[in-house]
Amino acid sequence: MKTEIIPAIIAKNQDELNAAINKVKDFAEVIQLDFMYGKFVDNHSIDFDFSLPDSKCAFEAHLMIKNPLGWIKKNYSKVDTILIHFESYDDKNEILKAILLAKEKKKKAGIVINPEMIDQILVMTVNPGFYGSPFLEETLKKCEEIRRLAPKIQIEVDGGITDLTIRKAAKAGANLFVSGSYILKAENPKAAFLNLKNLILT
Repeated sequence: MKTEIIPAIIAKNQDELNAAINKVKDFAEVIQLDFMYGKFVDNHSIDFDFSLPDSKCAFEAHLMIKNPLGWIKKNYSKVDTILIHFESYDDKNEILKAILLAKEKKKKAGIVINPEMIDQILVMTVNPGFYGSPFLEETLKKCEEIRRLAPKIQIEVDGGITDLTIRKAAKAGANLFVSGSYILKAENPKAAFLNLKNLILT
């Protein structure tokens, strides 16, 4: 199963988004875009009509928003993977509609439940919404359990992924590692990215 380091981007406007993508697009294969509208989590990110620069990278949309179906209808063509939070709908049938729409549009779909239906599971390893939130080591038990139940599924961990935590997450069964502040706030983002990659390859 392929292992990847995935930079995560929080951006308040198009200029910030472009600048962050330009920091990592030359060495990252996948970039995660964090969408927050101030309701599902207490922060705002990419809550504007965004565009993405030409890039060889794949983009995944982490939808930390309520009722993501509308977002998918409007923006599915811009990204490759769509990650939906279980708590984003009170009516869980609406989650199924969102997943099926993503699949209908030939996109990968990710959520934290029902591994038979989806391509990957995203486990939040911090309380979401902000760069630099503390890593919650107890969440790795979820990774261990998911890996036991679904040996072939993609397990993505998001939050607090640094040189001090990435090997713990890998040992717990994760194979996709989303890192925001460790990469994007580094003096040398590429060196930080490669350091994480080397830690899980050695």
